[in-house]
Amino acid sequence: MSDVTIDPPRVADQAPLPRTSLRRPRLPRWAPPAAAAASAAVGIAIGLGAGLSSRIQWGVIAALLFVLGMYGLAARVEGRRQAKDRLATSLVWVCFLIAVVPLVSLGWETISRGSKVLDGTFLSHSMAGVLTIQPGGGVYHAIIGTLEQVGIATAIAAPVGLLTAVYLVEYGRGRLAKVVTFFVDVMTGVPSIVAGLFVLSFWILMLDFGYSGFAGSMALAILMMPVVVRSTEEMLKLVPNELREASLALGVPKWRTILKVVLPTAIGGIATGVTLAIARIAGESAPIVLLVFGSQVINNNPFDGAQSSLPYYIYEQWAAGNEASYDRAWAAALVLIAFVMILNLVARGIARWKAPKR
Repeated sequence: MSDVTIDPPRVADQAPLPRTSLRRPRLPRWAPPAAAAASAAVGIAIGLGAGLSSRIQWGVIAALLFVLGMYGLAARVEGRRQAKDRLATSLVWVCFLIAVVPLVSLGWETISRGSKVLDGTFLSHSMAGVLTIQPGGGVYHAIIGTLEQVGIATAIAAPVGLLTAVYLVEYGRGRLAKVVTFFVDVMTGVPSIVAGLFVLSFWILMLDFGYSGFAGSMALAILMMPVVVRSTEEMLKLVPNELREASLALGVPKWRTILKVVLPTAIGGIATGVTLAIARIAGESAPIVLLVFGSQVINNNPFDGAQSSLPYYIYEQWAAGNEASYDRAWAAALVLIAFVMILNLVARGIARWKAPKR
């Protein structure tokens, strides 16, 4: 038998292998905005065709169409797994818009209605000699009252809250620390009207002191204290234990370690927490109505006589029930929002200023 030689196949005779890609098809970047615009158009068309007069209903329809449309497109192009991720992302965006729309609407309404009478005269005059049905008057006496009452409350609550947080983090062991933590948690949820009733019964009814800005400041301090304690406590816990141990290893006493190492390290977060607590109590009206009692004139002494504040001024003007008082109430609300916004900007500035450098 003769040997049979089988030549190996040549490269040219082999069929080329198909190219495979590890990346799945993806929707283009303009797909979500285009889907949102199309959903809004279809939602408006459905609302008009069905005779729905509320724009909120149009928005709900558009949101549902957007979520379902993005899921369908992603499932068809990118696969079911990526479609679930698109579904979660769409729900997050819809919830974000649901939260932002009322805030934007509130801000726009306050600015558009409050800017009618907000000028230099409104900020530099009080309501002395001005009838509620007449235009004019101002909010100067309420600004003075708010600054004094919030300042006194901060002077009371900030040191007490700071020292309480230092005790809980650095010294708190055993039953006493648990009791203090429990009461701080309880005070966090106490309604503002309860704090006002407590100060009213103790300071005014039992001790027979009169209505004053200081009485309102004590109620505000009760509301502010647990916020300061909690925020300061969390900031102190973030300080690395290695810093404490290094200081103690050098023979530095514990109180000096807290004063020179722990507090300076956490001072940015502590200042931010205190500033946010101030912003939280600046808009409280229930304790002020019970304890400060309101005033139409400027009272620079928070320890003697009735005094006004921005929340009480807004309540007072709105209760008057006429167009001029409504304009003043909206303008005072705009001033209060600006005050809180400035405090928040100050808190962010302090946090960035004191943040550790990379």
